[in-house]
Amino acid sequence: MYKTMAHINSLKGEMAEITVIEQIGDNDYIVDYRGVKCHALFNWFVCEFYADDIYRRIEEKKQ
Repeated sequence: MYKTMAHINSLKGEMAEITVIEQIGDNDYIVDYRGVKCHALFNWFVCEFYADDIYRRIEEKKQ
């Protein structure tokens, strides 16, 4: 896990700090943004993360 900056969907692309939790695909990451777990992509051309905290949220399963 590490902290970095990312473009946040709910902030209309503004940058904010995220915590990268794990990489689950070639360019798919699980990140935490202010307590919300969501998917993020890394753009290799500009070397920045893009986190989608609106449409690609990860909901915790209730037992």
